[in-house]
Amino acid sequence: MMRRFTVVPQWQGSGAARAMRLQQGAEAIAADLPARATDIVEVPLEAGDAEGTRIHRYSSIRLTRERTERALADLEDGEIAIVIGGDCGVEFAGVERAARRGRVVLLWADAHADLNTPETSPSGAYHGMVLRDMIDRGLVAAADVVMLGVRALDDAEAEAAETLGIETVRPDAVESAIAQRSGDDAVLYVHVDLDVLDPAIMASVGFAEPFGLSLDELLSAVRTARAALPLGGAGVTEYAPAADADPELLADEAATILRVIASLSSD
Repeated sequence: MMRRFTVVPQWQGSGAARAMRLQQGAEAIAADLPARATDIVEVPLEAGDAEGTRIHRYSSIRLTRERTERALADLEDGEIAIVIGGDCGVEFAGVERAARRGRVVLLWADAHADLNTPETSPSGAYHGMVLRDMIDRGLVAAADVVMLGVRALDDAEAEAAETLGIETVRPDAVESAIAQRSGDDAVLYVHVDLDVLDPAIMASVGFAEPFGLSLDELLSAVRTARAALPLGGAGVTEYAPAADADPELLADEAATILRVIASLSSD
């Protein structure tokens, strides 16, 4: 199947002090993608208003989601969308599109569970709520979520993961976990927040956490997951390079990101 890259430079869903670096990160990734296969979603300039939701900057997040949904709706039925963030909140539209093809089995490769609600979130940042929102709205069943590399949960998220019965696996157990959830209507969605990688490999993220995956572990997990189920969509999020970062560091990180994207987009 053909792959289409949908770049969404959203920063409003992030709770990071330098959230606007996410816009620069998305644009940097877009510059390395094939132009003919890449669409860029316009993100509002303004921060946005909570609109009574307890979600910071919600009005801009909502508008960006609507624009992303329209961009994805314009794709051909046979095209696989690879969503490039921006913050993790952009994944809602990608998973929603995949859910139209069948039951979504979600490989959540992320340092964070993103299982807060507006009521439990300590920050009000949507990127820490997006997985819970997708579960609560029925885009994906909690039993069909497989977490990889998650290692930084607050108390509310830990309680939610246990209550919902979400499985966390090591890289070498991904294939079995995905295969157990297979079925005639099942499709795989792979979410990669780049902070799933160890900070020694990927430093340009908003919330780096120690003891992350190696690049080989992540790529192997993606390959085995894709071998177990047909790909329905994927996303790569949370690249936040500093403008004054070491050019050699940025070059190494760009190469790493392209290897991750290749693992998701290759046949």
